[in-house]
Amino acid sequence: MNASYGIKSWLLTKDHKRIGLLYLATITLFFFLGGAFATLIRIELLTPQGDLVSSETYNKLFTMHGVVMIFFFLIPSIPATLGNFFLPMMIGARDLAFPKLNLLSWYLLVIGGLFALFAMLAGGVDTGWTFYTPYSTSYSNTWVIATAIGIFVAGFSSILTGLNFIITVHTMRAPGMTWFRMPLFVWAHYATSLIQVLGTPVLAVTIVLVFCERYFHIGIFDPALGGDPVLFQHLFWFYSHPAVYIMILPAMGVISELVSTFARKPVFGYGFVAFSSLAIAVLGFLVWGHHLFVSTQSVYAGLIFSFLSYFVAIPSAIKVFNWTATLYKGSISYATPMLYAFGFIGLFTIGGLTGLFVASLGIDVHVTDTYFVIAHFHYIMVGGAIMAYLGGMHYWWPKMTGRMYPEGWAKLSALVIFLGFNLTFFPQFILGYLGMPRRYHVYPPEFQVLHVLSTAGASVLAVGYVIPMVYFVWSLRYGAIAPANPWGASGLEWKTASPPPKHNFEETPIVTHGAYDYSHVIGEEVEVG
Repeated sequence: MNASYGIKSWLLTKDHKRIGLLYLATITLFFFLGGAFATLIRIELLTPQGDLVSSETYNKLFTMHGVVMIFFFLIPSIPATLGNFFLPMMIGARDLAFPKLNLLSWYLLVIGGLFALFAMLAGGVDTGWTFYTPYSTSYSNTWVIATAIGIFVAGFSSILTGLNFIITVHTMRAPGMTWFRMPLFVWAHYATSLIQVLGTPVLAVTIVLVFCERYFHIGIFDPALGGDPVLFQHLFWFYSHPAVYIMILPAMGVISELVSTFARKPVFGYGFVAFSSLAIAVLGFLVWGHHLFVSTQSVYAGLIFSFLSYFVAIPSAIKVFNWTATLYKGSISYATPMLYAFGFIGLFTIGGLTGLFVASLGIDVHVTDTYFVIAHFHYIMVGGAIMAYLGGMHYWWPKMTGRMYPEGWAKLSALVIFLGFNLTFFPQFILGYLGMPRRYHVYPPEFQVLHVLSTAGASVLAVGYVIPMVYFVWSLRYGAIAPANPWGASGLEWKTASPPPKHNFEETPIVTHGAYDYSHVIGEEVEVG
C-alpha cells in the first residue's frame, strides 16, 4: 500500500484502499462543515427572539446543513470509505472491477463539493435541502443552481461507486466465495448499490428540470405557467426516500459484522438478514408517497403508501431481532465498536418506531413539518448511520492504519456521543408533538426549555465527535502497533497484514467456510476491552 509516496501518487492512485482514504479525508471535512452549520442553528434557537441571525441567514443555515450532511457526508460515508477499502478484501479480490472509474468517482464528489462550497461562499441557498418548487424555481434569489449542480455531479459519483460494487461482487469473488459465504457487509453494499444505480438518475433528471424551469420558464412545476409543484415532490422523493436506505443499509452491514465479532457467534438467520437488505432496496422505491400525505395526493393513494410504509419496516425489524438473537448467550466483549453497535440498535429502533408514527395518516397530519419529523430523521441518520460509521471506523481502524487507538478515550467518546445525541434530539419529539414547526428561527417562549435542552445536548455531541478525531490522528504516530487480527474476527480482510499490502493478499485466498465461522480463528483471538 505504501509502495509510492507524494501527493501525485495519491491523486493518481488506482488502489481502492487509498481511494477509500481520500474519501475519508473529504467527507470528514464536510462532516465538520455541516456540523458547524448545525451548531449555529442550535445557538440561534437558544432564545425565542431569533437574536443571533436574521430569518434569511437562518434559512440558509438549515439548507446548507442539510445539503452538506446528506449529499456530501451521509450518502458517501460508509460505502465510499469503508466499502471502498474493505469490500474487495472481504470477497478476496485484489481491487474493485474498475479502478480508474473508482478514482473518477472521488473526483466527481470533490468537484460537486466545490460547487456547493462556492454557492455557500457566494451567499448560500435558502430553499431547504428539498428544493421545493415553485420557490426554488421562480422566487428564491439565492444560489440554487450552483448548489443543484454540485448535487448533480456528486450523484454521478454515487452511481459509479454502486456500479463498481455490483460488478465486483458478481465477477471478482475468490474461489469458494459463494453468495451465501459473503459477509453481510457485502450483501448490504450490494443492495445499496442497486438503489444508487437505479434511483440516483431520477434525482439527476429532477435537477435538470429545475434548471430548465428556473432559466427557461417552461412550466413544469410552476402553477402560474401551467405546471404542478407536487410533481416535483413525487420526483424528488422517489429518489430521496430510497436515499435514506443508501445511508442506512451500509450501516446495517457494519452492525452485522460488529455484533458477530464481539458476540463470538455467527449472525442468527444469516439468509434472512441478507435477503432483508434486498427487500429494503426493493420496497424502498414504493414508499415515497408518505412524504406527500398533506399534499394534493388522494386519500386512497395515501392509504396504499401508509400500508407500504408499515410493510417496509418488516425487513428492518428482521435485522434488529436477528442481531438481538445473535447477542443472546453470546460471549460479548464490550470493546468500543460494540458500544457503537449497541448505540445503533437502541437509537435506530427509536427512529424506526417513530417512523411508524409518521407513516400513519392521522398522526402524520398533526406532526408534518414539525420538530417531530426532525427528531425521527436524526434518530435514523445520526443515531443510526453515524453511530454505525463510527463503530466501523473503530473496528477497522487497526486494519486501515496498522495502529491501535486508546481504548479508554474511545469508550468515553462513545458514551458522550450517545448521551449528547439523546439530549439533543429526544426533546424535539416533544417539541414537535406540541406543535413547534420546523424551519422557524422565532418561536413562542413556552418552547424555550426544550430548545435549551436540545442545544445543551448538541454541545455535548460536538465534544463527542471531536474526541475521536483527536485520538485517531494521535494514534497514527503514537498508537500501539496493531496485529493482523486484533479482534479475533473471521473475515478475509483480517487474514492479511495491517495495513494491507498493495494487492491485499500475497496469494488469492481460497474460501472453505462461511462468513462467521469462528472455529478457524480460535488461535488468533486477542483479549480486548
